[in-house]
Amino acid sequence: MSTLLSSARPYSERSSAGIERWIMPFARAGIDAVFVFAAFGLAYWFRYELELGGEVLPGFSQPFSFFLDTVAIPLVVATVIVFQLRGIYRLPRWTSFLDEALLIASSATTAMAIIILFSYLQRFFPSRLIFIYAWILMILLLVGKRLIVRLVRQGFWARGIGVDRVLIVGAGRAGQRIMQHIYGNPQLGYRVVGFLGDPPDDANWGIATERRVERPPYLGDPGAIEEAIRQHGVHEVIIALPPAEHRNIFRMIQQCRQLDVSFTFLPDLFEMALDKVTIHEVAGLPLIELRESRIRGWNYVVKRAMDLLVSAGVLIIFSPILAAISLAIKLDSAGPVFIRQTRVGRDGEEFICYKFRSMVQDAERLKRELMEKEGNNGPLFKMKDDPRVTRVGWFLRKTSIDEVPQFFNVLLGEMSVVGPRPQIPAEVELYEDWHFQRLQVTPGLTGLWQVSGRSDLSFDEMVKLDLYYAENWSPWLDIKLMLRTVPAVLFGRGAY
Repeated sequence: MSTLLSSARPYSERSSAGIERWIMPFARAGIDAVFVFAAFGLAYWFRYELELGGEVLPGFSQPFSFFLDTVAIPLVVATVIVFQLRGIYRLPRWTSFLDEALLIASSATTAMAIIILFSYLQRFFPSRLIFIYAWILMILLLVGKRLIVRLVRQGFWARGIGVDRVLIVGAGRAGQRIMQHIYGNPQLGYRVVGFLGDPPDDANWGIATERRVERPPYLGDPGAIEEAIRQHGVHEVIIALPPAEHRNIFRMIQQCRQLDVSFTFLPDLFEMALDKVTIHEVAGLPLIELRESRIRGWNYVVKRAMDLLVSAGVLIIFSPILAAISLAIKLDSAGPVFIRQTRVGRDGEEFICYKFRSMVQDAERLKRELMEKEGNNGPLFKMKDDPRVTRVGWFLRKTSIDEVPQFFNVLLGEMSVVGPRPQIPAEVELYEDWHFQRLQVTPGLTGLWQVSGRSDLSFDEMVKLDLYYAENWSPWLDIKLMLRTVPAVLFGRGAY
């Protein structure tokens, strides 16, 4: 009896889900048909009633009913067919609004071209403006409708309503990247219930997003996919297994089909994420080009211009305050106002980094003693209540003012306002192989991990956030991180 009950409930859920998948495309097509018909009705009203575009000469005006069989209904039918052939009613949730809008515009243009040709073959020659008005209005209405639907859905998803529960099978590079995309884009309406696959050995393993490092639950090995689907109410499965596990994929697909759960298969090209390759075609053969950090070429020029503007502005505006801080450092303890440290920059090049002195004069000698006493936490040595910090230095570190002189490094091009924090050569020598990827980007004053937890994060978590930044850079991301740095500094989160 228990077996029958356990299988009866999934069957009813599968039946309703299957019906919904059949009904929804027809419903979307029906709504689009109404909007296209309304667009043509408005176009007729604009041209023949309001006479926008010029007066309609007597004898050339026709009633709206005259256009029904010749233009309006054929336009509706052509648009729905073209939309269906272009896959608009089957677009995945990952599709961006811009991509969907461009696809709608091009499909609407194709449908209108078909109708114009159809009218010409019928030797029906109404005002050409009615075609132009109808073309513009149908694009506006169809795109506007989808924008409203997106905003409404995202509002529901933000409140946890209608969110799809996703199971990731595979925790390799591809699996981690798809989890990173889901965690970093909550507006997609997905929630990761966990992953199946070999659990990472690293205790600090996590998925880096723009705001924090997420730790998805481990639900077992890939063979437990059926149990995980039933236990966690999974709506969709994303299979991202490495090549060695591909022999098990067919069995998993069969299980998903039996449970009537949507599934997608992510091919793991050379153990790399798909958004890091570009695929070209030459003579019918695919050529795969590996993409580097996004901060290259014109992107680098834009970022450098932003750095020059921000650094010059800060140094000019705050020059009186910097002079007062220099005097306070000099009066508080013996030693120079500025310290010069050798740091490792982009591509492993060393440079001299400038900071306000916040420690006693023999801080480096005391550091070795503290490392032996407290224990070293890897390539990054940080400790709370550091006895080497001076009274003025404590305030400078708490407010991060000690790093303001690094804006001179930004002016020289050795650093950027936003980027991975530069480390000393001794710390870089302790890097693991994958840590060196962070050296592909110009180091910065602030970055993702500074506003996501700052010194409270482990070094591996910091590197993950640095790599996320390099692969997802945009001018807007830099602006957001600069703005988010202000409250992080004011509240002193993790700064010591």
